[in-house]
Amino acid sequence: AGARQVFVVEEPMAAGIGAGLPIVEPTASMIVRIGGGTTVVAIMSLPDIATWESVRTAGRDFDEAIMNHMKKTYNLTIGEQTAERIKIEIGSAAPVGEPMTMEVRGRDNISGLPRKTVVTSDEIREALQEPISSIVEAVTRTLERAEPELAADLVDNGITLAGGGALLRGMDVVLSNATGLDVKVADDPLTCVARGTAIYLENLEEWKSTMESDLDDV
Repeated sequence: AGARQVFVVEEPMAAGIGAGLPIVEPTASMIVRIGGGTTVVAIMSLPDIATWESVRTAGRDFDEAIMNHMKKTYNLTIGEQTAERIKIEIGSAAPVGEPMTMEVRGRDNISGLPRKTVVTSDEIREALQEPISSIVEAVTRTLERAEPELAADLVDNGITLAGGGALLRGMDVVLSNATGLDVKVADDPLTCVARGTAIYLENLEEWKSTMESDLDDV
């Protein structure tokens, strides 16, 4: 591309900066970015990643779990867009508010003809439990590997959620119950990585010693 030098910014670091975490301060911050294909969990301090884990369970797995539920329970095949709409409209990781229902249209697996049915938020929440549990386990494993001093900081600083999957209702509640820590969703979680990368660029001279350089000046 003609660039004189290339710096690699770790995704959790960019997400943490974009979420407004104090990563350059001598205190631990924890970010959980639930993207489309992967979930990245990281604990950071002084701007460095102390421990992290990436799992191939994320937003698309939520959609796939809903599609499988519709096929198994109702013999109804639905597309990814319909599954995502169900997830957004009535999906949740924990009970939140009054139960909801939604009319879903798809193709009957027996007759091959179009058909509709009504699903409830309770059954969709149950269908999502497997991928959600995988993310919760990644978070708890990362916490177990943290140094005691960093773990102590997280008692006060808590966990921040980013990425599209952070918008799933009740995801913060599930993680808080599993870890005993405060969990909050970042402002505009979808754009945390992009915003964090932009802030990195603005502070390149100050922070470039913390970034990995793939190419020397030529």
